[in-house]
Amino acid sequence: MDKAFIKGLKLLETLALSEAPRGVTDLATELQFTKSNVHRLLATLQSQGYVRQVPPHSTYELTTRIWELGSNVIRRMDLIKVARPAMIKLAEATGETVHLSVLDDIDVVYVDKIESAHHIRAHTSVGARAPAYTVATGKAMLAHMPDTYLERFRPHLKRYTETTRTTLEELRADIEQARQQGFAAVPHGEWREGIAAVACAILGRSGELIGAIGMSGPDSRIKRKQLKQFSVDVMEAARTIGLALGYTGGR
Repeated sequence: MDKAFIKGLKLLETLALSEAPRGVTDLATELQFTKSNVHRLLATLQSQGYVRQVPPHSTYELTTRIWELGSNVIRRMDLIKVARPAMIKLAEATGETVHLSVLDDIDVVYVDKIESAHHIRAHTSVGARAPAYTVATGKAMLAHMPDTYLERFRPHLKRYTETTRTTLEELRADIEQARQQGFAAVPHGEWREGIAAVACAILGRSGELIGAIGMSGPDSRIKRKQLKQFSVDVMEAARTIGLALGYTGGR
C-alpha cells in the first residue's frame, strides 16, 4: 500500500470538503500530518493542476480539475444508460456486435457492448482500449476533433495489419471522408485482421463529442455493400442517443 498516495487522496478529500482555502498548518493539524509532508503533497498536486495557491495568505484550494474528472465519469455513466436501448435496437437490426466507445487521448475505450449471436463475430471487451486511428469508432470521433488533434498520432502510427494507416496523410483522408459521410467505415481490419466495422459519433447538448456507437463483424460476412446499408442504422442509433442527451443540432 502506497502511504504517500493515500495521504494525497486524504488531502484532496479535505480540500474538497472545505468551504474556504486552507493553510498548511491548518491542514497538517486536521490530518495529523507533518507540515513538511503537507507542503510536499500540495506542491505535487499544484504541479499537476489539482491545487492552486490563493494569495495573499498562501492558502490552498482545489482547481476545477477534480470536477472535470468527475464530470467525465458521470457523463460516461449517463452515456451507457442512455445508449442501451439504441444499442439493443442496432444489434437486432444488424445481427452483429455493437459497441459504445469514448475517446481518451489517442485511444478509444470500449465502455459497453452487445455481443453478436453469431458463432463467428468480432470480439471486444468492455474496458479495453484500441488505437483510435485504427478503428471505426475512433475515426468517427476524430472526425469531430480539430485537424491539429491528429498531430498527436504522428509518433504512434504503427502498422497492425496490411490495411493500417501509417501516415498522417492517409489518416487525414479517412477522417475527411468520415466528415463528409457522417460515419466512419473500416471495410478490412486495421487493428485486427478480418474485421469490418462502421461507426458514428454521438454528440451532446452543445454539439460536443460524447462518444461513438458502432457495429462490427467478420469481413468475410460483412462486405462494403452491407457496411453502407448498416451505416444508416448506425447513424440513426447515434442520432437517437444524441437527442436523448439533449443534442438538437443537425448532422
